[in-house]
Amino acid sequence: MDWEIVIGIETHAQLKTNSKIFSGASTSFGKEPNANACLVSLAYPGVLPVLNEEAVNCAIKFGLAVDAKITEHSIFARKNYFYPDLPKGYQISQLDLPVVGEGNLIIPVGDENKSIRILRAHLEEDAGKSVHGINEGKSGIDLNRAGTPLLEIVTEPDMSSAEEAVAYAKKLHELVQWIGICDGNMQEGNFRCDVNVSVKKKGDKELGTRREIKNLNSFKFIKQAVDYEVNWQIEKLEDGGKIKQATILFDPDSGETREMRSKEEANDYRYFPDPDLLPLVISQEKINNIKSKMYELPNEMKSRLVKEFDLTNYDADGITSNIDVANYFKELLSFKVNAKLASNWILTNLFSRLNESDIDIKSSPLKANKLAELILRIEDKTISNNAAKKVFDEIWDQDKRVDEVIDQLGLKQISNENEVIDILNQVLQDNEAMVEEYKSGKDKAFNALIGQVMKASKGKANPGQVSQLLKEKLKN
Repeated sequence: MDWEIVIGIETHAQLKTNSKIFSGASTSFGKEPNANACLVSLAYPGVLPVLNEEAVNCAIKFGLAVDAKITEHSIFARKNYFYPDLPKGYQISQLDLPVVGEGNLIIPVGDENKSIRILRAHLEEDAGKSVHGINEGKSGIDLNRAGTPLLEIVTEPDMSSAEEAVAYAKKLHELVQWIGICDGNMQEGNFRCDVNVSVKKKGDKELGTRREIKNLNSFKFIKQAVDYEVNWQIEKLEDGGKIKQATILFDPDSGETREMRSKEEANDYRYFPDPDLLPLVISQEKINNIKSKMYELPNEMKSRLVKEFDLTNYDADGITSNIDVANYFKELLSFKVNAKLASNWILTNLFSRLNESDIDIKSSPLKANKLAELILRIEDKTISNNAAKKVFDEIWDQDKRVDEVIDQLGLKQISNENEVIDILNQVLQDNEAMVEEYKSGKDKAFNALIGQVMKASKGKANPGQVSQLLKEKLKN
């Protein structure tokens, strides 16, 4: 039987604010348990929440980035449930009137793009967490995270495979970092996804019963969890069973999902407006002010790079994959280097070395000004591209000037045409068989001859010049 997979994702993005959403307590990570828990976090009687304006600004930025409607009048509600890490007995969240309304996010699917509809994005506070095992037989509560500002981003069920779910999560992860509202640290739980999965018979209009996989904090886990869950649901239905709506967990060690609890509906939480918080009013002037200060968005920058610098879509995708990469590229261009060369050096040599060193581009020991110096020496034909790779190795993590390294290694290109011709003549004389192969129609022999010239010149000849002179010689 053919089945269709239906996936929607709810993402919790921790907003990049110094203090919590309803108090002045710090949001810093890694503190001793409860070091960041103030009276509001501890839910002491009589304390009142005060909304952190920066969290609202972050939500507005996100709404603008996904072309969503910003709600000018929204409210906060109490979401009631009982759990040890929630001392108030309710979580302050939004339901009917969230800050961000419907929008969309474009994701790559193979060679095509697909639009994923954003249903809403609402502000809410995080809960604390239970800590087990520190004292034998006992559990503790750490409220450092309690009150940390979150933006919960909810999609429509528009994805139909684990690959699409991962593509969406990656694109969203890139976007929230790009606009500066979330640092995206998945290991610290700052970006985590709840993935709703259901299956239905092909062609059925009615959706199947969904199960929600909670708190996936890596793209690899999203792929593994969705694949397992889809197979599990299909096998269950084909064996005559029924799917029960549930909240489930993914175990990375076993690669399996398991039920945590039956899934609650919104009415189980008895939402009602929080009487301690006034309605949130956002003026168009505020929205316009935030919009005027936002970076160029990734898709906008990608289109511009293709149009303005004639980069390929592949190159432009690589440059706009991360705000730090884009900023490095911009800095290179400020030194008037060729954009295509700059893109090639970032996406090949620099990325390769960063991967080997297991560091990101912000931590690169080779700063943009030094790489620009190297690229300019390729452009003015002081060195060949191959010679530049040797210079790159020398300056990677050393405080050396590019020109000094070129002199020390004797890498300056031979610019005298007569000198190149002398080398070329000697190569033709020593490789008569290759010459005959080329003249008999074997084009590969031409590249082999260029290789011999480059070898004889110790890499100092200009490959373009060699190619041109060789063509002229072989005509005779």
